[in-house]
Amino acid sequence: MKSAKFEEEFVKSIIQQNEGEKLDFKQKITSKEKISKTLAGLANTEGGYILIGISDKKKIIGIDPEEERYMIEAANEEFCVPMVSLTIDEIKIFDDKTTEQNEEEKSLLLVEIKKTDGSKIYCKSKDGKLRSYIRIGDRTLAV
Repeated sequence: MKSAKFEEEFVKSIIQQNEGEKLDFKQKITSKEKISKTLAGLANTEGGYILIGISDKKKIIGIDPEEERYMIEAANEEFCVPMVSLTIDEIKIFDDKTTEQNEEEKSLLLVEIKKTDGSKIYCKSKDGKLRSYIRIGDRTLAV
């Protein structure tokens, strides 16, 4: 079990990085189908992280961890074939950008996606077709 301080420092170091082949920021999950493509793309490339609760401008927004965990797990179960190997950690973090008296604890989810063992992960589309995805830069693309 990692310490809360270690997790907070780790997340803050991730926020300093730019989105790319191994990292994606999400404010919240709005579509299980769309996030499944990101899960598959990361797994099919090098693995990596999705940090949920962060705006595009890298501001800590915070999320309802149970709702976001449900969306990730449901996306993986419903759309990914085979399912992506992942771990989900809730991390509570104090936002440095608030003033001392307004400082509040916010929840983020850190989703770690493992690289596939050589077999491809596919995503089911609404019409039932299977497509494979990879990450190129900060984009998830069909191949």
